[in-house]
Amino acid sequence: MFVYSFRLSTVKFIVVATLSVAALFCLVAFVPTYPDDSAATSAIVYSGVESGEDCAEFVRQFGWEIGETPVEEKSVTAPETFDETYETYNELQKKQGLSLNRYKGKEVTRYTYRITNYPDYDGTVYVNLLVYKNRVIGGDVGSAEAGGFIHGFAKAE
Repeated sequence: MFVYSFRLSTVKFIVVATLSVAALFCLVAFVPTYPDDSAATSAIVYSGVESGEDCAEFVRQFGWEIGETPVEEKSVTAPETFDETYETYNELQKKQGLSLNRYKGKEVTRYTYRITNYPDYDGTVYVNLLVYKNRVIGGDVGSAEAGGFIHGFAKAE
């Protein structure tokens, strides 16, 4: 068995330490930054939804106008495991910066309001808000007609 030992002089130690700090500085200074995809949703306030007026304020953040009272207010339980339909719906939520995965098996309140200012569409359009402990955790905008459309809270482009 051989044992090797190295003795590092003070000058060599200072040179190695200086090069290490310089390399770290270069990494921090020259690593590219990428735009934050969630920056657009960071201005949206999802908490403090306790009443119908709070729901209306939340929806107005996206430019929608809704009726005074909900068409439906219902307590629903998210399933423990998501089937294909729920997975697809959760993908819609993820696109708008939300996720229903944390709320599996939880009882949430679904508020449904009629949108009164949906552009270029003559049919009935609703917005659904899923609220858990005074916080919007998900939802959608969709038409009432069969074969219609559904999208996130933001206006479709």
